[in-house]
Amino acid sequence: MFSYRLISGISLGGAYLVSSGRIPQWPSPGFLTAFTVLWGIQGLAWALWSVILYPKLFSPLRGLPEPSGNSWFMGQFPKILAMPTGNPMIEWINSIPNNGLIRYLGPLNRERLLVTSPKALAEVLVTKNYDFVKPDRFRHTLGPILGTGLLLAEGDEHKMQRKNLSPAFAFRHIKDLYPVFWAKAREGVNAMTGEILRAAAGQSGPEEKTAVIEAGNWASRITLDIIGVAGMGRDFDAIRNPDNRLNQAYTQIFNPSRQARIFQVLEMIISPRLVRLLPVKRNEDIQASAGLIRAECADLIRDKRQKIARKESTDVDILSVAIESGGFSDEDLVDQLMTFLAAGHETTATAMTWAAYLLAKHPDVQSRLRAEVREHLPPPADGAPAPSSADIDRMPYLNAVCSEVLRYFSPAPFTLRTAAKDTSILGQFVPRGTQVTIVPWAINKSEALWGDDALVFNPDRWMPKSDADKRAASGGATSNYAFLTFLHGPRSCIGMAFAKAEFACLLATWVGRFQWELHDKELMDESKLVIKTNITARPAKGMYIKTTVLDGW
Repeated sequence: MFSYRLISGISLGGAYLVSSGRIPQWPSPGFLTAFTVLWGIQGLAWALWSVILYPKLFSPLRGLPEPSGNSWFMGQFPKILAMPTGNPMIEWINSIPNNGLIRYLGPLNRERLLVTSPKALAEVLVTKNYDFVKPDRFRHTLGPILGTGLLLAEGDEHKMQRKNLSPAFAFRHIKDLYPVFWAKAREGVNAMTGEILRAAAGQSGPEEKTAVIEAGNWASRITLDIIGVAGMGRDFDAIRNPDNRLNQAYTQIFNPSRQARIFQVLEMIISPRLVRLLPVKRNEDIQASAGLIRAECADLIRDKRQKIARKESTDVDILSVAIESGGFSDEDLVDQLMTFLAAGHETTATAMTWAAYLLAKHPDVQSRLRAEVREHLPPPADGAPAPSSADIDRMPYLNAVCSEVLRYFSPAPFTLRTAAKDTSILGQFVPRGTQVTIVPWAINKSEALWGDDALVFNPDRWMPKSDADKRAASGGATSNYAFLTFLHGPRSCIGMAFAKAEFACLLATWVGRFQWELHDKELMDESKLVIKTNITARPAKGMYIKTTVLDGW
């Protein structure tokens, strides 16, 4: 692979030799001139080789199926840049015949492998998992936001971290957290109700209990409080206080601004380290927000250690489990908390945002779900009993809608891996350094895996047709790998059960209390959605929903 250090080293040595006069028949230019010329010649040769010759004539991956219409220097990058993240891959996976791998070219014709079949996914995610690591640039782009915790760890370090953190996500413990999820969901829906009624005050007629809310902001505040209580043992009070410093920090980080999008593009072409050094507002915002989050995490750790020392804490939250494992220094603990704070609330908040959109777009699904919720669950009124985990888990349509939302709009639309060594996928040689693209947005809508209605939002695919119908557990898909929202294998989402339970409780309270319509009717046409991706994929301009408070629950 190309190395600036190698070229610079050769250029330094050559410049010294040429400028020293040790070669009598050669002129003796100055050292700087010789270095610049030698570096330029090598740089041009490398550019010709890596951008034109290797990908077009010599790459061992050239024979794989690939999309047509490549730009001469930028491959499919103009198309990828113009469409929401993952959408080009949805098109390719459903239109290009392939045996599990599609090759496409990114910026400067850099090769990418799109994994499309269960067998190929099983190799990358399970049987050869540690052959494929997260790209180094992830540490520089996501590290300041997520910390270098479980999400970014590799190899033996990842195995150790996952083992030490697993007790916090044990099956029995998640079941015990349902009352926490419900209590915070209730607090959130009651706060939303108050805001809607205040906004509607003074109106008359059928609109007197209706106002437009931004679903994503409310979802973020509620899920931040949930991960605070259930994961760290602290209530951040973001529901009652929208100006909460932590909430504001994450809003700043996850804001899909134009500058953030430009940064994403730059990081694909040049070193993320250089991008992070640019004296621009986006970098200043990230640095300030990340510093605040790290300070908050350090404070959480100090408080928890003091409680444990005083034998006041018997919690089984993420932080308590991590401390009591003895496997993490305080600095490591800060990184773990940053990972779970960001990933633990942003993904579920994104799922809730898309649920609000899809149910507003499909009022028949919304009405059917509301009827089930109101029939089987208590209202989210103060003092009312909280439902048990069994009550939530036994609601077939609620769980079907949750699964279909997570399939249709996976919060994280894609993830990347890099071949850590020369390896293979399905017998195809994959050179070290090759980037492998895993795209839940495409796999979750693959017609080969889901059938002809893969591109249709249809919760009924998860509903059993009879007591003997086992296919509904997988949504009717032909493989467990068809549902890639939480990935699979050793790098699958450790908090999957936590997130699914939290999502079900939130959606039940929201749909039970409110009726939704799209504020912008143009968005009934999904192609009009403008979607931006940071860590998750969200509507670029927010998701504004016309929300009516319903009586009787």
